[in-house]
Amino acid sequence: MGVGAAAERAEQGDQGGEGGERRYGEFVVVRRHGYVAELVLDRPKAMNAVSTDMARSIAGACAALAGDRDVRVVVVTSTHERAFCVGADLKERNSFSDAELVRQRPVARAAYTGVLELPMPTIAAVHGFALGGGFELALSCDLIVADRTAVVGLPEVSVGVVPGGGGTQLLPRRVGAARAAELIFTARRLEAAEARELGLVDQVVDEGRDRAEALALAARIAANSPVGLRAAKRALRLGHGLDLRAGLEVEDAAWRSVAFSGDRAEGVAAFNEKRKPEWPGE
Repeated sequence: MGVGAAAERAEQGDQGGEGGERRYGEFVVVRRHGYVAELVLDRPKAMNAVSTDMARSIAGACAALAGDRDVRVVVVTSTHERAFCVGADLKERNSFSDAELVRQRPVARAAYTGVLELPMPTIAAVHGFALGGGFELALSCDLIVADRTAVVGLPEVSVGVVPGGGGTQLLPRRVGAARAAELIFTARRLEAAEARELGLVDQVVDEGRDRAEALALAARIAANSPVGLRAAKRALRLGHGLDLRAGLEVEDAAWRSVAFSGDRAEGVAAFNEKRKPEWPGE
């Protein structure tokens, strides 16, 4: 199946489950495309700057998605034509007292960890600006699809703070410690081509195609076993940074968690019967 056809299937929701959408607060929408859920950042008047209310909504949406066994892949998108997300709402933060900033911190963290800890594969569809906390939301995903207008970076030190949504930990896992240090210390912004060359994003697509291509990729992933996908993600995440022996133990635990599952039985049967599997998801 071609990318365009896969995207069309994702849009039509014929991967299973029910369509429709649900709003979380004022600024976040979750749309269902069959087994693919689209988490939409929808604060266009502020270029999706993450306010306290928006952070709560992201965390709430992620909590609901994490508990939904029918969701196999999550795609994070934006409604703003020139931005994925420009990061924290600095206008709001400028009004905070020190005590208010301390109280807001766990709310902000919950948004980023909510995306990071989703148990199913996640894809960010990035166009325009993805800066600071906006890029950290993308880094919290397993894969990043960017269009040619994308501009990414972690400029926090230029305003007297540090990346606080996971950037100091997630970026070096993508590009290595020295490269991450250079990018964070200089606060520089990278356009799509350089970001792809350095590994900050995984795919660069034509302008305006980030959402469609990310949904197409999600549809291809969602055709696979949901039990297998979650176990594979768990092994990838838990095993990263461990020595080889410890990592192989993590992998073995993941294998044991799926070896006697209904998905494994169905997958083997479908292969031998030369048919498409109908995953029970358990």
